[in-house]
Amino acid sequence: MVIVYANGQWVNENDAVIPVDERGHQFGDGVYEVTRIYEGKPFMMREHVERLVKSAKEIRMDLGMTVEEVESLMMEAVERSGEKNCDVYIQITRGIAKRGHLFPKDVKPSITMTVRPMEVIAMEERLAGKTAIFHEDERWKNCYIKSLNLLPNILAKQVANDAGAYEAILIRDGYVTEGTSSNIFIVQNGELVTRPLSNYILAGITRMRVEQLAEQLNIPFVEREFTKEDVLEAEEVFMTSTTNEVLPLVEIDGTTIGSGVAGPVTERVAKQFLQTV
Repeated sequence: MVIVYANGQWVNENDAVIPVDERGHQFGDGVYEVTRIYEGKPFMMREHVERLVKSAKEIRMDLGMTVEEVESLMMEAVERSGEKNCDVYIQITRGIAKRGHLFPKDVKPSITMTVRPMEVIAMEERLAGKTAIFHEDERWKNCYIKSLNLLPNILAKQVANDAGAYEAILIRDGYVTEGTSSNIFIVQNGELVTRPLSNYILAGITRMRVEQLAEQLNIPFVEREFTKEDVLEAEEVFMTSTTNEVLPLVEIDGTTIGSGVAGPVTERVAKQFLQTV
């Protein structure tokens, strides 16, 4: 069952609950997180909520809640939904105030949240892999903040979809940053390579877990910048995100990657991840 929370009330998903002067609606002035629940248990929820708090701090917004209170609210929503395998989306904005660019005074943050059944990618489909294109990274310079301002991501994702691809790999100053909603990994000489954390990419929670899994599997994990050419010449390529988990990319801009299906390193990481959850 879909559960919707809006500023202290549990409402129907089709109810009108967002005022016109809500700053998320007016300015995209807010932050969000998506956390996955497996068999009723939250996966790395603490890491997600801590990132939510960090994002809020970076835009000078006080959530008005502790990490524990946010977690409690999210788990209450899961319990109300009755779902065992679901995605929890929480969005917190600067609040409801007359439209104006300056921060409003004495306004409480606006909190909305949904719980929906997760969409599962079957292992056969996962290992067959997905396709991608390259696209110029046209976003702002603070991509480490998980803000509501996703228009460049949406446009790039639509370009990929129009081209028959699943994801767009973003390029800035000649180097790969990330996907429109994912972190990007390549395999070179048996090493698992991904871009170092910086203001240009989101510190992905699944990315964090993959680093941990690489250590468990004795796969060298390397953080370095890499180019479009490195991607096309890589032995394997995959993307990670909360909802996609570990997903191989087997064709990029019409070029087949490796053997055209999930490579051995990707398959090991993907299966180990699924065993973890």
